[in-house]
Amino acid sequence: MFTGIIEEVGTVRSHEGGELVIACDLIRSDAALGDSIAVNGVDLTVRTIDDDALRFDVMTETYRRANLEKLTPGDPVNLERSVTGATRLSGHIVRGVVETTCTLDSFTPEGEAIIARYRVDPEFLKFIVMKGPVTVDGVSLTVMARDDESFSVSLVQYTQEHTNLMRYEPGAQINLETDILARYVDQLLEARAATV
Repeated sequence: MFTGIIEEVGTVRSHEGGELVIACDLIRSDAALGDSIAVNGVDLTVRTIDDDALRFDVMTETYRRANLEKLTPGDPVNLERSVTGATRLSGHIVRGVVETTCTLDSFTPEGEAIIARYRVDPEFLKFIVMKGPVTVDGVSLTVMARDDESFSVSLVQYTQEHTNLMRYEPGAQINLETDILARYVDQLLEARAATV
């Protein structure tokens, strides 16, 4: 489990087949084999620890759902270690299970913030609620606007400077994890309706 508060922006050192190598300092400093690390919001397991990088295996299903397959050497990636019993829940409950990708529609300045608008398939948009949590490339954000085909979030200066979100251009595919509580409620209501 994660919080969506990015601890470090690492750099892709290599990416071949199902092996992803990420150069990083903070995350690597206390990593152990088998640890769960969120890479752009995807929960990956540390396979090996090098002098300056972590190695992960990426499954085919992960490539189908997330944007990791498009990563190339030099790309910045958001990193977060899994929570412990002593971790502050500064963001929200994030599973590290990316469900799909959303498409960056636009960045619009608003004072010192940037309003980011993302388009997403209705199948997933139904789990995104006004003022509710959403995770974009592993970053915990609050939904500030929503319509029939998109949602918007406000990126404060800290988020702009300490994540990889501002590197994307409109049209980019970005990892999306919707609110787990909304998904649970929806599934329970569907099950109840099926028995009536």
